[in-house]
Amino acid sequence: MKHIIWFLSFISFFSHSLAIWCYQCTAATPGCMEPFNWRGVGYLGNPCPENEDICVKLIERKGAQEVITRDCLSNFRAFRTDIPADTYEGCRPAARDVNLANYVNNSIKELDIKRDWYDETIWCFCFLDHRCNGASSMTTMALLIPSCIMFLFTKMLF
Repeated sequence: MKHIIWFLSFISFFSHSLAIWCYQCTAATPGCMEPFNWRGVGYLGNPCPENEDICVKLIERKGAQEVITRDCLSNFRAFRTDIPADTYEGCRPAARDVNLANYVNNSIKELDIKRDWYDETIWCFCFLDHRCNGASSMTTMALLIPSCIMFLFTKMLF
């Protein structure tokens, strides 16, 4: 039983260390704007919560104002509906959600229900660059299955 607990804790630690790490900051964080300064952000990022996650830099422009947000894609999925369908490495404009705010009669334009306040919204995705270590769950599974087989084989012999 002690070996099983040790083995499971080792695998848990190992799979967590393979998680992709992304910077998580907003335009209000010093160093998060362009040019990016990781020393100003103050830390080297956080591991993303999902296995197949990727890092995102969201650039929103209105005239001369530019707002940059850096985070994991899974953290944006909960509240953003303008994420492009193609999330491979590179930058692309935001998707238009034609169903957003169709049945809302709102006269307060500052609420930005239709998400059209910014003139330009660009999503940049990375999983191969700095702080974008592309460790996938396939790597973990490729190591986990042979380890389990060896563990069971040694248990049968002894």
